[in-house]
Amino acid sequence: MNPTQTSSPMSADPSTKTILIAEDSSVILNLTRKILELQKYKIVLAKNGGEVLKQLESNPVDCVLMDINIPVKDGMQCTREIRAHADPKINKLPIIAITGNANNYSMDQFREAGVTDYLPKPLDFDALVRVVKQYVG
Repeated sequence: MNPTQTSSPMSADPSTKTILIAEDSSVILNLTRKILELQKYKIVLAKNGGEVLKQLESNPVDCVLMDINIPVKDGMQCTREIRAHADPKINKLPIIAITGNANNYSMDQFREAGVTDYLPKPLDFDALVRVVKQYVG
């Protein structure tokens, strides 16, 4: 007799998605991380533009939340570098720009850099969850 076996509900959830948050403000970073962790996302952090590609190359990530005004390399430069990356697992990632200065950029400039979508600051956390789910599930 072969009893049919179902997967245990206690097993690790293979559908857990990982979000890279590139943000230099610890307040915004911590709030964003808490909100997304409550939604069962795994979080990877980059506190400046110099860390973004290093994190993407060493962690499997499903989506990037990119502050446009981060030190070392700004979010637009980081986005261009991600889009130019040789690995399709990296260069095809959804990139959601987060900016308090959306008026400084046009949607054409965001698109030209490779931004998938954007959220204005101050962050609306309901919109954050909705947009992340739209691209990551």
